[in-house]
Amino acid sequence: MEALAALAEPTRRRIVDVLRLRECTVSELVAAVGMSQPAVSKHLRVLREAGIVTAQVRAQQRVYRLEPAPFRELDAWLAPYRRMWTHHLAELERHLDRTGTDVDHHPDPRRGIPADADRRGVAADVDGRGVSARVDNEEEQ
Repeated sequence: MEALAALAEPTRRRIVDVLRLRECTVSELVAAVGMSQPAVSKHLRVLREAGIVTAQVRAQQRVYRLEPAPFRELDAWLAPYRRMWTHHLAELERHLDRTGTDVDHHPDPRRGIPADADRRGVAADVDGRGVSARVDNEEEQ
């Protein structure tokens, strides 16, 4: 499962995203990801060693492309997790259907703050520890 380790690095994922659309030379990848040529070459070496990309020499350039085998391997490894989450989400949907819960209902993050708070000069900060409010009263200043 070298592919998973190689793809753990965000820059390598960006390179793979570019190569997903088309084959590229190193200079095209440098422009696409905004890194130096030596840095991109190092990432390409890791991707090549993991079997994710191959290079073909055309004239005096190397043209990189994705290889499907590592992605099939990753897909096969992910399949049981995909099935598990599909099952769990289907169970949740059935439960919500039975209880009549509205799935699209999102609670107001400003809970406990009056609807006209902004008009009254009350500014609220929701910081994950609760709601704190500040009253801006021009008359007292």
